[in-house]
Amino acid sequence: MDGTIVKVNNTLLDWLGLPRDAVVGRLRFVDLLTVGGKLYHKTHFAPLLRMQGEVGGVALELKRDGGGRIPVLVSSVVKYDDAGGPVLVRTTVFDARIRRAYEEELLRERKAAEAARRQAEGDRARLQDALAVLQQSLLPATIPDVPGLATAAYYHTASPDQLGGDFYDVFAIESECWGFFLGDVCGKGPTAAAVTSVARYTLRAAAMHDPTAALGTLNAVLHERYAGGDLRYCTAVFGTLRSDLETGEVTLRFASGGHPPPLLIRADGSCEFLFSEDGTLIGILPSSQFPLTDVTLGPGDMLLLYTDGLTEARVNGKRDLYGPEALRTLATQYAGTSPAALVEALSAVLAGFGPRLADDTALLALGAPLPVRQRSVL
Repeated sequence: MDGTIVKVNNTLLDWLGLPRDAVVGRLRFVDLLTVGGKLYHKTHFAPLLRMQGEVGGVALELKRDGGGRIPVLVSSVVKYDDAGGPVLVRTTVFDARIRRAYEEELLRERKAAEAARRQAEGDRARLQDALAVLQQSLLPATIPDVPGLATAAYYHTASPDQLGGDFYDVFAIESECWGFFLGDVCGKGPTAAAVTSVARYTLRAAAMHDPTAALGTLNAVLHERYAGGDLRYCTAVFGTLRSDLETGEVTLRFASGGHPPPLLIRADGSCEFLFSEDGTLIGILPSSQFPLTDVTLGPGDMLLLYTDGLTEARVNGKRDLYGPEALRTLATQYAGTSPAALVEALSAVLAGFGPRLADDTALLALGAPLPVRQRSVL
């Protein structure tokens, strides 16, 4: 019971590299352990053995003669005599070298996996930063101040890991005429970004023509460039506008190519979608017609352009979409306010979709401001 070894098998002697007469009757079990093992044996193993009568599966290390260590698992049990007194301790030692090697290999694998994970996270963060910069380069830095016109725009990115193909712009054509457009390129990623760049610059270059001709030019460019290989197309609304500073009215003329219809929100609370007779995707056919639509905004009226990432967002499960009627209902609540208030409300709706939003969304709202004394605060 004092730990003196009275019997040992050949297997343990072979592990220790010691002859029997150097162990039996001469050494205690604790003498076989490393310094750390001796300390653990004294403070934990031996007290538990005295209290419980047995201890199982404790990881320790044995010293080999001439140096070296053997990781082992130790289980001990106290044998009692007929009177219930402790007689001796039986200890079984299991070779844990294979297990130790496995644990060390597992630890190395975990460290390698953690390093790979950190590397992947760093790479992803750098990629997201690069994509964000590229995405911003495809959008106007700011919307210019147009006399007699209130504007607001917003771009919602569904995933920081993918480039979207939505685009918009407001720009000067001549002294009293301004151009605007909003569109959506099929697909995602670098190829979609390339088409977005072509669409933006083509529409700006063709802005001196009327909206029908401008979309026709974009249609011809995309069809010529992509029809022979990877077919690429887009939808878009392109228009021009003039504001009358005396009456406060804004006159707009626009054409649409396969794009969701703009929403007209009157100051009196009435709303309607301005459907056109097109439906032709831009770039699909060699030539297409894009009919014109004329509309006049009175003070407090607004025109909202949007991409289908909004109306096709999933709201309840996989089948229910946000839809145009929900958009109309919300827009009605902001009638008579401002494009900024409407776009802010819609941006909150988009943020609320979270991961259910599978596609990027672009918003562009144009409005004829109310006179200061008539403006309502929502």
